[in-house]
This record gives sequence, structure tokens and C-alpha cells, in this order.
Amino acid sequence: MLFATSFGSGFLYWIGWLFAPRLTVAIIATMLYSDTNIILVVLSWFWALGGESAEKRTVITTTNRQNG
Repeated sequence: MLFATSFGSGFLYWIGWLFAPRLTVAIIATMLYSDTNIILVVLSWFWALGGESAEKRTVITTTNRQNG
């Protein structure tokens, strides 16, 4: 989706891809597909928000195991 869409090409777009790619995908899906495929939009937001918390939990657990 990074190179497949012509949506967005500004500075904030690329900063989003570097620091929050899941949220960027969810935002693009909302803007492009909210009228035609609401299931895709809802699933992308679940994936974006749930993936962020799962990733943080995994990093914290792994860091604690290595330090302790």
C-alpha cells in the first residue's frame, strides 16, 4: 500500500510511514474505502489499535526478560 496508492505524498505522510505505519494504513483505508467497504475500514482500525498495544506489550516483556 505504500507505493500502490497515489494518496498522500507530503512530509507528514512519510513521517507516518516511519513512525506509525499501522495508523497510516488505517487512515488511508478510511479515506479511500469508507463509502464502499466499511468492513475493511473497521478491521484496519482494529488491527492498527490492537497491533500497537500488542507490540508494546511484547517489547516490554522481552526487555524485562533480558534485563532480569
